[in-house]
Amino acid sequence: MDTNKSILVTGASSGIGAAVALRLARDGHRVFGTRRGAAGKDANGIELLSLDVCSDESARRCVKEFLRRAGQIDVLVNNAGYLQSGAVEEVTLEQAQAQFETNYFGVVRMVKAVLPAMRRQKSGLIATTSSLAGLVALPFWGHYCASKFAVEGLMAALRHELRPMGIQVALVEPGNVKTPFYAQPQTAAMSEYSPWRDRFFATMKAFEEKAPGPELVAEAFSRIVRSKRPALRNTVTREATIFPFLHWLLPAGVFEGGLRSAFKLDKPAS
Repeated sequence: MDTNKSILVTGASSGIGAAVALRLARDGHRVFGTRRGAAGKDANGIELLSLDVCSDESARRCVKEFLRRAGQIDVLVNNAGYLQSGAVEEVTLEQAQAQFETNYFGVVRMVKAVLPAMRRQKSGLIATTSSLAGLVALPFWGHYCASKFAVEGLMAALRHELRPMGIQVALVEPGNVKTPFYAQPQTAAMSEYSPWRDRFFATMKAFEEKAPGPELVAEAFSRIVRSKRPALRNTVTREATIFPFLHWLLPAGVFEGGLRSAFKLDKPAS
């Protein structure tokens, strides 16, 4: 793939998306980010288009405006998403549907919006932010994990479908990254889950405090954009590399026991 590409990054107003947009712009590409608010520029001068990934019309309008300004779309970075935490029983059906509407169907909308242009060009790259939680499920993140498992399957299928058309597909799978991502509103807590939920969140908070910043994820996207044949799965952070390997290597019971031990899930309630 040539240098100086036209790139659209969704969810670029903060966190990983903002870091990815800035890194790709510094690499010399023409980058547009998106946010749910009005179009404008961020503090680094990155142009931001208005986009709600939960709306078909908004997705089409955003891509149309991008094409008007950039002329063609070489790369779509699907990054918009959020974490819905809480035990599966605690999360309402409406909250679970909202999680999928953004994390999964938001990706589907953007893919469908850019593919007509990429097919005409016979080139392009669709790179999507997944997660270690899309490879190894964690308690109290059930619907988030499910949405990322779904994205993993979607991108794997899409990679086969689009390869004959000259369009590449890749995933970036970070582990813990220090961003505001984890500070999402939680559900109304049920006391029956409190001891184990509280231990899980405390452990995740400790991991987050030691985690690298989003620039590490941005570097992975930079490598993928430069690559002629990017791999489907690109893990970022130490745990994102080790945990899937251990999940494959160890007997299921041993791996499950290790995970429960790490989050103190087998300790008594009091």
